[in-house]
Amino acid sequence: MTALELDAVSVALGGAPIVQDVSLSVAGGQWAALVGANGSGKTTTLRAIAGFVRHDGRVLVSGVDSAGLRRRDRARRIAVVPQTPTTPPDMTVRDYVLLGRTPYTGYFGGEGRSDRAAVDRAIARLELEAFAPRALGSLSGGERQRAVLARALAQEAGILLLDEPTSALDLARQQQALELVDQLRREEGLAVLAAMHDLTAVSLYADEVHLLGGGRLVASGVARDVLRADVLTAHYGATIRVLEEDGELVVVPARPKAHA
Repeated sequence: MTALELDAVSVALGGAPIVQDVSLSVAGGQWAALVGANGSGKTTTLRAIAGFVRHDGRVLVSGVDSAGLRRRDRARRIAVVPQTPTTPPDMTVRDYVLLGRTPYTGYFGGEGRSDRAAVDRAIARLELEAFAPRALGSLSGGERQRAVLARALAQEAGILLLDEPTSALDLARQQQALELVDQLRREEGLAVLAAMHDLTAVSLYADEVHLLGGGRLVASGVARDVLRADVLTAHYGATIRVLEEDGELVVVPARPKAHA
């Protein structure tokens, strides 16, 4: 079932077109990746879906035009993990995960039994029980990222938007975070749309890849069809090689031939 559909979505900021006529869809349980050079419109596309910026075109959530949804209703359907989430250092992990229930409790309402149960499930799902009473500022980067994902999971939304979810993590923590997202979308049936820079990781995890260039969708398909050296070199403005090792794609930069 299609969980998320973009129909000719366009965004202009300060009168300048940033995203132009982007159409794509993501099914429940599917991981789709948005790729492209800096400034290609990846983050703005995610922000349009989340309702953070005005847009033309339609964003459909389970077939419902999100333009008709209140902010709280949209937040019950779409969870967002930004590139640099705000994590108050003195807030406990449990209180932080509880923020994921804001669309249900309101800013001034107290949490109910169902909210506490959702938080408990998210904390257990991310194996954060031992960290629940600890302050966010005492956690490592990887532990903090798990708390951020737990907050999104507590939101109980069917769509998860990720903006560079591993940008601040070392290689081991990057792999852990990506494996965790992959496990969640498979077991929870989440529709995942992630803006990602690491194209090798994209090839390993994404079911479908959408390449943006100049705010437009220039290629879509499985990784093997989109992550081609000629296509990436043309749209990233860099010399790129795509290798294959044990049946998996590895995307690496290469020096231009004049300097080889």
